[in-house]
Amino acid sequence: MPHDISLIATIAAAFGLACILGIVAARLKLPPIVGYLLAGIAIGPATPGFVADIGLAAQLAEIGVMLLMFGVGLHFSLDDLMSVKRIAIPGAIVQIVVATALGGALATAWGWNWPAALIFGLCLSVASTVVLLKALEARGVLESVNGQIAVGWLIVEDLVMVLVLVLMPVLAQFLAGGTDAVGIAARVGLTLAKVTAFVVLMLVVGKRVLPALLWIVAKTGSRELFTLAVIAVAIGVAFGAAKLFDVSFALGAFFAGMMLRNSEYAHRAAEESLPLRDAFAVLFFVSVGMLFDPAVLLAEPAKLAWVLGIVVIGKTLAAVSLALLLRYPLNTALTVGASLAQIGEFSFIVAALGVALGLLPVQGQSLVLAAALLSIALNPLMFKVVDPVCRMVAARSPRAARFDSNDDPLSQLPESVASDRVTHHVVLVGHGRVGRRLSAALSQHAIEHVVVDLKREQIESLRQRGQPAVLGDAGAAETLIQAHIARAALLIIAKPDSIDVLKMADIARQLNPGIKILVRSHDDEEARLLEESGLGQVFVGEEALARAMADVALTQMQGLGARA
Repeated sequence: MPHDISLIATIAAAFGLACILGIVAARLKLPPIVGYLLAGIAIGPATPGFVADIGLAAQLAEIGVMLLMFGVGLHFSLDDLMSVKRIAIPGAIVQIVVATALGGALATAWGWNWPAALIFGLCLSVASTVVLLKALEARGVLESVNGQIAVGWLIVEDLVMVLVLVLMPVLAQFLAGGTDAVGIAARVGLTLAKVTAFVVLMLVVGKRVLPALLWIVAKTGSRELFTLAVIAVAIGVAFGAAKLFDVSFALGAFFAGMMLRNSEYAHRAAEESLPLRDAFAVLFFVSVGMLFDPAVLLAEPAKLAWVLGIVVIGKTLAAVSLALLLRYPLNTALTVGASLAQIGEFSFIVAALGVALGLLPVQGQSLVLAAALLSIALNPLMFKVVDPVCRMVAARSPRAARFDSNDDPLSQLPESVASDRVTHHVVLVGHGRVGRRLSAALSQHAIEHVVVDLKREQIESLRQRGQPAVLGDAGAAETLIQAHIARAALLIIAKPDSIDVLKMADIARQLNPGIKILVRSHDDEEARLLEESGLGQVFVGEEALARAMADVALTQMQGLGARA
């Protein structure tokens, strides 16, 4: 052909081979991700035959990261992010410090200088956005408390890496004698100012402009225009954030999604962008495979084993230990630990810049890429052992089983709560967007209720305001017992994302056969199935849903003469 078709060739080869090897991996009971990575190796420069354009593949993969983070933002509000700050901020910082120290110590033992050791350790400290989100989505826990903690943790890591990328050139200049302490402080201050300016701009302007734009496009009635608008917002904001404020594409796209979250078209936007998110996510894994040189497996097997041990074991132990120290359940600790037991796109960027600046030897970049590929391939297996490990620990070690919060003071209703406040009351499961509105409506009408949620911060805040609340999994009988479900008049399930609604309803009715149940649902089909099961009244939506459920609850409680 008379024109350059390298882009078409790269996409065709990547999708075609990824599909074939993905199917093979699935038939062998392996994660399809393994097939995608092998496809990248096959069309990469380290293997004979066709070689795709690495530069183009990397850019296509970056689009996948943008769209994926945009989708997460659509399901992750600022309130959700702040609600997990108690663990996400210290957790991310501690894990980065631990992983950097371990990686740096290992590199020092190999005889590398301290700048190389520092950069190498930082490469091992940050997890992959795409791998984390795909793993959480596959398990159906992206919107659960565990998922929100893991995503919040990752966002903090991304912010730290943005600062690292800005400081690396400064470090190189400092080592060459071209920058003093004042210059370094100025660069750090400028970076923080830019990030702050971007966040403020999105919260003040983006929160109003982006939903309004989506509303205008939706009113045209054109589906393709709506899809185009969604993609334009995701990629446009991400690109603008990177160019104007020096933040990552992923972080920019995430905030774009967050600003659209409160739009009435947020759910539709998530659905419209899903096929593209999945397609470009595949390109990300293929691009990782293209960067991998299998020769490193034979040239440096011992070094690679140590590096992989830090990524998979060292980071996991650090995350799990901190989560348990902060009194989070064992399942939460293990889920977060498994989520972060890999490295990805930021590691590649840091390693590449380190080599370009002369701070990191080429061997270090090869080891980072090899560890990334192997840890990504192993990550789904890490998730598979979470539940068995929790069951094994609970069965063999009563002391360790206490980490599942059964002895946590927040998991037990305080004795100071008067018995008449937990008689003919409402048990409200979930204190998210809908749950908060329901709780406010019930309080406004002096209807006594007990809130059940898995977020420690939510429960602590509610108790400080005098609201009876219990920390725990509402799908467990002991949690419902603590909420005095046996004496309750009504059970409202306002956040069914991470729980088995039918199982919870069955437990509630065993403890209280006459209890009435109201359930929030996400779509009409799910609502129909729940209603056909005889669960109770099911509501769809958010604002209207909260009002309707509150009306039913008020009618129910007032009819019983609930105590004001």
